[in-house]
This record gives sequence, C-alpha cells and structure tokens, in this order.
Amino acid sequence: MNYEVNDFNKDVLQASYSLPVIVDFWAEWCGPCKVLGPIIEKLAAENKGEWKLVKVNSDEYPEISSQYGIRSIPNVKLFFKGEVINEFVGALPEKAIRDWLTKNIPNKNKDLLLHAESLLATGNTLDAEAILKEVLETDSKNQTAKILLAKSWIFSHPAESLKLLTDSETENEYVEQIDSIRTLCNLFVSDLKKELEETPTKSVFMEAVEYLKNKQFELSLEKFIHVIRTDRFYNDDGARKVCIAIFKYLGEENPITLAYRRDFGRALYI
Repeated sequence: MNYEVNDFNKDVLQASYSLPVIVDFWAEWCGPCKVLGPIIEKLAAENKGEWKLVKVNSDEYPEISSQYGIRSIPNVKLFFKGEVINEFVGALPEKAIRDWLTKNIPNKNKDLLLHAESLLATGNTLDAEAILKEVLETDSKNQTAKILLAKSWIFSHPAESLKLLTDSETENEYVEQIDSIRTLCNLFVSDLKKELEETPTKSVFMEAVEYLKNKQFELSLEKFIHVIRTDRFYNDDGARKVCIAIFKYLGEENPITLAYRRDFGRALYI
C-alpha cells in the first residue's frame, strides 16, 4: 500500500477533519526511519479505519518539514482537525507505538465510555449498561467497553460477565481489572456449599460471600479479613484474593476501600 503524500493539504489537513492522520516524516538516508517505517505501516494496515497514515519524505518536502519544525527524523505527528495534537521522535518499538496510538488517537466513543464509567462509580448500572451496549454495537472489539460492561454485570449476570471476558486480552493495562472481575464472578457462579472444605471457616466464608452478593461491602470485608486472620490459606487464599477484587471493583479512592485497606494489610502479616 502506498502511503506517500501527494497533496499535504488534501491528504493530511483536510483529511484530518474526517479521521486522525498519522504523518511519518522520514528520509532515504535515515537508518532509524527504515526501522520505524515497516512497523508503523504494519499498524496502519491493521487498524480498522480509526486513523490513516501519510508518509512525508523530508528531503522532497523541505518546506513542509520546516513549517512543522522537523529537526530530527523519524518524526511522527498526529493531526486532528487540521492541527498537530501529539507526536514522538525516534524509532520506538512496536509495543510503545501501539500504546501511544491507544492513548492519543481521538475516538468518538471516549466521551461515552467516560460517562459510563462515572455512572458505574455512582451505582447507576442500568444507564451505564445502555451506553456500553451502544458502544459495542459499533465497535465490538472495544476492550474498555467490554470490561466496563463485564464489571456492571458482576452482581446481576456473573456468568455472562465471564463469557464477555473470554476473548479479552490480559496482557494490557486492564489485566488487574479483568482478574478482579473474574475473581468475583467465579465466586458467584461456583457451588461453594459443595466446593468449600468442611472446616469452621466455611460458615464465615459463606457469610462473607452472601454479604458481598448483596453489595454489603463493609460486612463482607469484615468477614473475609476475619478469615485471613484465622485461616489465611482457606480456599486457596481465597479471602485475600476476594478482598483485593473488592477494592479494585470499588476503586482505590472509595471510602470503603480506604477504611478497610489498613485492616486488610495488618491481617496479612499477623
């Protein structure tokens, strides 16, 4: 595929009003450019219409390079609505470029996802679910939407939540969030009465789970922390794992998390 610029105004500035445009400033004599070029072209071929790539040979278009202050190449700039909104210099590795793209490419769904996340934080799961389903209708592979929807289903549809996460990537920024969702959902879909070992700890653990199912987080955490203090490795260290999952579900700045983090930490080292 040919990504070379023909008309900078048309190919970049005007085009950036329709979708983000990545411009790779390069030159034939530039060694790092030859390293970066194939990587960014590969990513351009993979992306599903979220952005386009245009390559500008700095030797052939010195006036454009000067206009945009190109002093070192490779230089990659992100244009959106006719303006440069971000950039990087040098031959970054593929993962770093992917992360940069994920963080910086404008997305029409970002505002919707932020709104859905704020609704979940206030307990308004129904409105959040409606927004997330709307996003997934147009972007079925949106990881953020899938994870937020799975989170909203933990207490109402734990089996569906687990199913939604079956094809979610775990080697990314959401790995801890995914693990915490799976921990809680697995707890709710399991037949704990049959699976848990018959010891005096079982009844306390079961109580903690029932409180959790009813979103009585303080009472649930108290019971799980009691299990950690008295029978730390019951159910494969299950109480510790669930406490961490609860904290992740609530958020680190949630008053309940802040109130019980210290007791949790102390219980681990008794």
